[in-house]
Amino acid sequence: MKIYTRTGDGGETGLFAGPRVWKDDPRIEAYGTVDELNAVLGFARSVGLAEDLDTLLMRLQNELFAAGAELATPDPASHGTSMLTDSHVTALEEAIDHYEQQLPELKQFIVPGGSQAAALMHLARTICRRAERALVTLQRQSEQLISANLMNYFNRLSDLLFVLGRVANQLDGHSETAWVPPATPTE
Repeated sequence: MKIYTRTGDGGETGLFAGPRVWKDDPRIEAYGTVDELNAVLGFARSVGLAEDLDTLLMRLQNELFAAGAELATPDPASHGTSMLTDSHVTALEEAIDHYEQQLPELKQFIVPGGSQAAALMHLARTICRRAERALVTLQRQSEQLISANLMNYFNRLSDLLFVLGRVANQLDGHSETAWVPPATPTE
């Protein structure tokens, strides 16, 4: 099987079991952003994480493939691509609770950064938020509803990625940088 088909040369692509659409269609934007998030999680895994974090990110990467399949299918329920359930959302919440217990209480905003792993988690969080916004756009501009499970999943996933950024800093011995409101410039 060749990787190129030449069918997208005119700016269109085919949806799974569906029509051809423009490559800037909100559905393509949504699952493209999910794909970008998945790639950043792969990058985060490449920098050397604790085994439990690496295992968790691998699970998340597989779940993001499932989310992408659902988003690439105009009628996911009838094609078996609605794979993320309430239990996936619950698992994200449980992971948040588990890792938050290991962290000091957050009393202020923190500036993204610190170790390379933490910075990548924060980058992943922002891409996840963009994916969530793309889902909202798709929901608002489409005649087909986006499943509540997907909406909930991405909302919780961004929270988990924030917590994992904090955990990565803690494991790597980096202190968090508190946000300092800017001072009024003087002339």
